[in-house]
Amino acid sequence: MEEEIKTDEQEEKQEWEKLENVEENLQVLEEYEKAEEKEEEKKQEEFISAPKLEDGKYVEGIGRRKEAVARVRIWNNPEGKSMQIFVNDRHYTEYFPALYLQKSADAPLRKLKLFNQYKVTVKVKGGGLHGQADAIKLGLARALVKLNPEWRPRLKKAGLLTRDPREVERKKYGLKKARRAPQWHKR
Repeated sequence: MEEEIKTDEQEEKQEWEKLENVEENLQVLEEYEKAEEKEEEKKQEEFISAPKLEDGKYVEGIGRRKEAVARVRIWNNPEGKSMQIFVNDRHYTEYFPALYLQKSADAPLRKLKLFNQYKVTVKVKGGGLHGQADAIKLGLARALVKLNPEWRPRLKKAGLLTRDPREVERKKYGLKKARRAPQWHKR
């Protein structure tokens, strides 16, 4: 009788171990499938057909941020040099000394991995360097969408097609700034 109970317990243990192994295998398979899906998405992102423009033709996009306005034009890049972006007739790395401003300005090209496909010329006015960099980012993204509408979902998902609506609040009379009140005193 005790032997039967022991064998029953052993059989139960073996069945549980099998079930646990099956569950582990299922988890491994699910992880593997997820990894495959991510690889496929990356491959789709890597394959980008960049349309060519005729010589002398360009695509234009306007970007704004705070008081800055940027007119961005995309041309063909026959030389094939990497990151040909000129802001007010100066290379963008020279115009924006800070690295984070450079990365902000060329973000749409980086997102689509179009480093040496196009030459970009920008005329920008108003605001400071930060506002100008963000205006260039928006204008460049809009111009790329005009060039190839299939890029719109990727740029939209990255938040590169959204105009930042924040502006400086106006100063009110009776206050020192927009909200800063004069120092209060009791008497």
